[in-house]
Amino acid sequence: MNLQPVVLSGGSGTRLWPLSRGAYPKQFLPLSGPHSLFQSTLLRLATLEQEQPESGITLADAIVVCNESHRFLVAEQFRLLDHSPASIMLEPAGRNTAPALTIAAMKAVQNSADPVLIVMPADHLISDEAMFRGVVAHGAALASEGAVVTFGIVPTSPETGYGYIKRGEASANSETFKLQAFVEKPDRNQAQRYLDSGEYLWNSGIFMMRASVWLELIEQHQPEIAAACRAAFASAEQDGDFFRVDAKSFESCPSDSIDYAVMEKLCAEKSDSGRATVLPLSAGWSDVGSWSALWEVREADASGNVIEGDVLVHDSTDNLLIAQHRLLATVGVSNLVVVETPDAVLVADKAHAQNVKFIAEQLKQDQRSESQFHRRVHRPWGDYEPIDEGDRYQVKRLTVKPGASLSLQMHHHRAEHWIVVRGTAEITRNDEVLMLSENESVYIPLGATHRLENPGVIPLELIEVQSGSYLGEDDIVRFEDHYNRKTSD
Repeated sequence: MNLQPVVLSGGSGTRLWPLSRGAYPKQFLPLSGPHSLFQSTLLRLATLEQEQPESGITLADAIVVCNESHRFLVAEQFRLLDHSPASIMLEPAGRNTAPALTIAAMKAVQNSADPVLIVMPADHLISDEAMFRGVVAHGAALASEGAVVTFGIVPTSPETGYGYIKRGEASANSETFKLQAFVEKPDRNQAQRYLDSGEYLWNSGIFMMRASVWLELIEQHQPEIAAACRAAFASAEQDGDFFRVDAKSFESCPSDSIDYAVMEKLCAEKSDSGRATVLPLSAGWSDVGSWSALWEVREADASGNVIEGDVLVHDSTDNLLIAQHRLLATVGVSNLVVVETPDAVLVADKAHAQNVKFIAEQLKQDQRSESQFHRRVHRPWGDYEPIDEGDRYQVKRLTVKPGASLSLQMHHHRAEHWIVVRGTAEITRNDEVLMLSENESVYIPLGATHRLENPGVIPLELIEVQSGSYLGEDDIVRFEDHYNRKTSD
């Protein structure tokens, strides 16, 4: 049985601002352990074949569906793991999970294949991964026979931040249940009643079914989504590492979730009774959807404080304290979230951690850069970080990955000085090609065609001093670009 992971990486993680930003959301952050949430999702099934040999599962490389603006981040996450994707599919606009799964299923059935899909959000945490793999093997057996399987998390508290699943009649072995209903996020009293009844599970957003089954169901229940996705897929193009569906067709697609588009319809239709199945899962799952959720899954000290970075505490209890750039100290406080980054500081009551999204929304409305970018801005060739700025000048620290290069470009409004502080730089300046070593520099006049490359095997670090009448990132005219970028991304 061929098992095809499908990783949906469209989330923005606004509740985890300021660590999570629009251009670098939470799935790419190492929030619990050395790997990012995205990488942990990829690695979670890695040993399934060895642990479950009786299942007959052959694990395929993952199909990832992601926002177009995150494509280089996704590719870099694979590169750091030394893994290869089956496909990185780009959404030109967010249309929720049902269209994303539909184009992934279309990719999966190419070449007359029909694998079992395991559909996973990219930004969740599971602590007992061996338990998870065992449930996946069980779900794969059901899905291979035509079932549509969802994982319901056994609740441990009356959580109001999750949607719920009501389970129906048990199977003969009591390990699986019919899926009776999806329920919206409840208030506290209703959540307590759900917990007390024993009939409700948290909605994990993890699904399993054959690719052909999903395509049949989306055609039956949401023909507009199916038609738009077919058109977008039919006109898709391969762009290097990325699979680009047609933007116009995909943007015309209705926005809907897997739950609403199909799963609720299966619950309601008697003809599909028993096809929609829920598997209970008790494996330390969290969607890490708020700062309070992160506090719950991280290891705390004897006073209940979760601490990361340069932090001093006195008479402080049950806090989440993260310092990235400078010393953070607390005295006599409890139940707080304090997150310090190089360009922003968040202080919140842990009980109101879900409401951080309103700060993120306000920043976006005000078009502030802190909504989208960290101080260190990632690019496919490396990253840059502002150091200083003033009237008609700014200073940045650039890091270029080994073998990487910036585009061949020119600027209308600024000149640049580059000073190499580590590594070796190959500089193209009009018709010249220069090699610079540590402590050497070069001047790039306004209007000069230029390129910066790292021919070495270690990261190239340099200081860039820009001067001119306009210093915005959109003052770039690209002539050649290894990454096929057409804007300043």
